[in-house]
Amino acid sequence: MDDLISNARRKVVGTKQTIKALERGEVLQIFIARDAEDKVVSPVLALCETGNLEPQFVETMFQLGKMCGIKVRAAVAAIIEE
Repeated sequence: MDDLISNARRKVVGTKQTIKALERGEVLQIFIARDAEDKVVSPVLALCETGNLEPQFVETMFQLGKMCGIKVRAAVAAIIEE
């Protein structure tokens, strides 16, 4: 799973950017950190249900940030182009 997001041509990191990509129908795959706050990820999960996307869960926000190649934690990330 680490390779999927780190090798993706285009990805978005963060709740706001991911929500925008979901609304535009651009998301191919989505990743959510299990330790992220519910109020942050619940709108993303709702859009996943609407768009029939199955989210992949990552244990920690730190791990997801690292997978995305950033030095801060990330609650949500999505692949737009593989």
